[in-house]
Amino acid sequence: MRTRPPRKSSSRLALATTGAAALAVTMALVLPQSAGAAETSPVGFGAGTTGGGSSTAVTVTTLDAFKTAVTGNSAKVVKVNGLISLSGQVDIGSNTTVLGVGSASGFTGGGLRLKKVTNVVVRNLNISKPVAPADGITVQASTKVWIDHNAFSSDRDHDKDYYDGLLDITHGSDYVTVSWNTFKDHYKGSLVGHSDSNSSEDTGHLRVTYHHNWFNNVNSRIPSLRFGTGHFYDNYVVGADTAVHSRMGAQMLVENNVFRSTAVAVTTSRDSDVDGYANLTGNDLGGATTEISQVGTFTKPSYSYTAESASTVVASVTSGAGSGKL
Repeated sequence: MRTRPPRKSSSRLALATTGAAALAVTMALVLPQSAGAAETSPVGFGAGTTGGGSSTAVTVTTLDAFKTAVTGNSAKVVKVNGLISLSGQVDIGSNTTVLGVGSASGFTGGGLRLKKVTNVVVRNLNISKPVAPADGITVQASTKVWIDHNAFSSDRDHDKDYYDGLLDITHGSDYVTVSWNTFKDHYKGSLVGHSDSNSSEDTGHLRVTYHHNWFNNVNSRIPSLRFGTGHFYDNYVVGADTAVHSRMGAQMLVENNVFRSTAVAVTTSRDSDVDGYANLTGNDLGGATTEISQVGTFTKPSYSYTAESASTVVASVTSGAGSGKL
């Protein structure tokens, strides 16, 4: 059989085909995760958030037009075309999707506020330099929120209180997913639960998932969580002083993240009268220390998700996170 050229050529072709197929499977397994750019619904505690759904989009280019477009609780999709300057914050109504056009649309100088609303999606925006007391995005007493593929930033040329938070989630907000965002050049990144004395409102709420976010040169609050339940997985943290901070009895599951040039990756014992809890698994600490005074009981979320290995997180997040990737 080996001496018959046609069969030998056919065997080689079959072998080559098999090898190519095996290579394709291998590549599919090791290539950075690309699903983040294609997700049409959130994974995590914010699952089921739809925003304005399939409503006909309205495109705005001015602040006044944006304020009008996002008012009220009817289903709506509002596209922001261009970079709009503002001071303070604009209130967003329930059942709203806010979507940036291209890679450079969004807001500077202030931000957005979701207060006592539900079912809101914010994607593909550049939100920069929110001068205090405004946050880049404030989620307050709101439920079912998806913050996805945005680019948050300021600078560290001023003192730490010149700008406020990039993304703060407070006053008993619940069922929130924060995914595939970049947070850059800032002191106070993302606060969940604003006060040690707010247990009556926050306890049993503040369930937040952070996945595939890139925190670059953000000093702290990555995130800082009081009272609630946080799942922090497949994130990339570079240049932090204190990254994940669990306090006031909060439960944090910290899974398959990568930390670089970071002093303290996870702490449960700073700045509050009551420590928090943390459970760590599969992380690449990159030389960062941990301060775990209490190991948590939150070891597996109730929702379905797939956490990629820490070994591929840097490639996935640096290629997929931020605006302009949808």
